[in-house]
Amino acid sequence: MPPRKHVLMEANYRQLLDERPNVAVLPWGATEAHNYHLPHGTDVYEAQLLAEHAAGAAVERGAKVVVLPTIPFGNDGQQLDQAATISIGTATAAAILGDVAHSLQKQGIDRLVILNAHGGNEFKPLVRDLQAATGILILVVNFWQLIPEVVNDIFDDPGDHGGDLETSLIMHLHPDLVAIDQAGPGAMNEFALKTTRQPGVWTPRPWSQTHPDTGAGDPRKATAEKGKRCFEAMSEKVAELLVEVSGASKGQLPYV
Repeated sequence: MPPRKHVLMEANYRQLLDERPNVAVLPWGATEAHNYHLPHGTDVYEAQLLAEHAAGAAVERGAKVVVLPTIPFGNDGQQLDQAATISIGTATAAAILGDVAHSLQKQGIDRLVILNAHGGNEFKPLVRDLQAATGILILVVNFWQLIPEVVNDIFDDPGDHGGDLETSLIMHLHPDLVAIDQAGPGAMNEFALKTTRQPGVWTPRPWSQTHPDTGAGDPRKATAEKGKRCFEAMSEKVAELLVEVSGASKGQLPYV
């Protein structure tokens, strides 16, 4: 296959000069345990492959999009007792995002979509600061929140970390990396302090104590078919967003 012009790690300079992108997609994952049966790179695979698939569909509809290399590390401060988990702090994430945005701004690419695959990544304060400083339109897409109706139709209990939804996705995207016979039940130990469980109160979960097998949600009903349906629906939502953002004119809120 020829190099894909919408995937920066493949595209050559001639392609990029002939069809300059105006939207960059930055997939952002994490490197961490996902129960006993999924790869540590689960979030990275999800972010990268979803970005590439959605951007390809958007380019076919006329969008000018390029997918940047995936950031493989996220904020995993409460999981550092788990073997080979790599965590970066907020200051590091801010520095990475700031340098990426500065680079794009210098080249006239003024629209950036962060495709986030890790619930522990919090971008809102970073984006507020950076957008005010650079004028770039920055959007954050948490892919697992895009299609609630589809998710509810497909899964009885999708789980939120290494459960049915995520296991099904990886069964579709990378079946060779799923050892489903090793999967734990993904059960959670609730906080003993009842007042910390009420709406409006939040604290990080001490992950190894609240999730003994590191999973959150039972993966044992996962199938590749469910993963394919979910992936395609997510990809279509992202593609629609990329097409609209790429075709936007200055003054169309929130692109100002």
